[in-house]
Amino acid sequence: MRHRDGSAIQYLCTDYRGAMNQTEESLVIRVEGRLGRIMLNRPRQINALTLPMIDGIRAALAGWADDPAVDVVLIDGAGERGLCAGADIRALRQSILDGSDEAMTFLADEYVMNKALADYPKPIVADQRGITFGGGLGVSAHCSVRIVAEDSQLAMPETLIGLWPDVGILHLLGRSPGQLGVHAALIGARLDAGDAIRAGLADHFVPADARPALLDALRAGVVPEFAGPPPAGALQQASWIDECYAFATAEEILSALLAHPDPAAQAAGQALAGMAPLSVKVTLRAVRAAASMTLAQVLAQDLRFAAHFMARPDLPEGIPAQVVDKDRNPRWQPARLADVSDADVDAFFTG
Repeated sequence: MRHRDGSAIQYLCTDYRGAMNQTEESLVIRVEGRLGRIMLNRPRQINALTLPMIDGIRAALAGWADDPAVDVVLIDGAGERGLCAGADIRALRQSILDGSDEAMTFLADEYVMNKALADYPKPIVADQRGITFGGGLGVSAHCSVRIVAEDSQLAMPETLIGLWPDVGILHLLGRSPGQLGVHAALIGARLDAGDAIRAGLADHFVPADARPALLDALRAGVVPEFAGPPPAGALQQASWIDECYAFATAEEILSALLAHPDPAAQAAGQALAGMAPLSVKVTLRAVRAAASMTLAQVLAQDLRFAAHFMARPDLPEGIPAQVVDKDRNPRWQPARLADVSDADVDAFFTG
C-alpha cells in the first residue's frame, strides 16, 4: 500500500523520553518489529485526548521521522469502544471557567499535530474502529492510510456543544460529494464505514477478523493491499441530503429538512434545530468555503475561530447541558437562527 502522495511507508519509537514521561498511562508508544505504534490509552474515557497526549504524539512523530529502523506508524486506541471520543471537553470547559489559557494551548498544539500527521514523511495507518469523534478524527483523518470496520462511527458533533467542526476536518468535509459534508458538519451526523469512505474521512474497510493479519504485516514493515469494495453506507441513497442542504441559508436548510417527507430528513431537521445557532451559521459558511482552502489555511482559521468561541457563552452552557448533566436544554446565545446576524458570523472570518 502507498501513501496518498505516492511515497512508501515508515514507523515509531519505544524508548522515547521527554513528553512521554507525562503520558505513560494515557499514551503507549512502542516499536513492534518495523512498526512504530501509538496507542491512545484511556479506554474508560474512549481515549479522550489531553494536552500531554497531544504533546506525546508530536514528540514521538518527530523522533521517528528520520529513524531508519521504522517503516510504518500505527495509531490506534485501547479498549473495545473506539479509537477516540475527541478532546476531554470537561477539562476544556473548566479551563474556560477558570480563566486559564489551557484550552487555547491545547487547541493550538492539537492543530499543529493535525498538520504534522498530514505532512509526515512516512505513511501512518489510522485505525478508526468504533467511536471516532471530534479530536479522534483530527488524530486519524489526516493520516496516510485510514481504515474503518463494521463498528466504525465517525462524527464531528461540535455544533451540539456550541463549537464548530475543527481539527482541520472542514478541509475534508468541504470536498465531500454533494452535500454530504455539509450534513455531517452541521448536525454531527454519525457516518458508518461506507459513508466515511464516501465522505473522504477514511480509505479502506478492514473487517475485524482481518485485523490480526494486518497487524502482523505492519510489524513486518508492510502495509498490505486492501481488496474488496467498502460496504454501502446508510446515507448512500439518501437523496434528501443533496436536496435539503443545497439551500443558501441555515434557515432554509432547516425548513427544507422539517418539511421533507422522508423521516430521516425530518430527524435531521429536529437535530439541527437543537444545535447552537451561532455554531450552525459559522459552520455552514466555513464548510462551503473550505472546498477551496488548503489544510494549513483551514487550521489557521480554526485557531481564529477557537479564540472567538472561547470568549462566548455557548460552550460553557453546551457542555453541561449536552454531555455532563444532559438536560438537553442549553440556553444558546443567540437563541434562534434568525437571531444570528450576518455581522455576528462575519466577525469570525474577519477578525
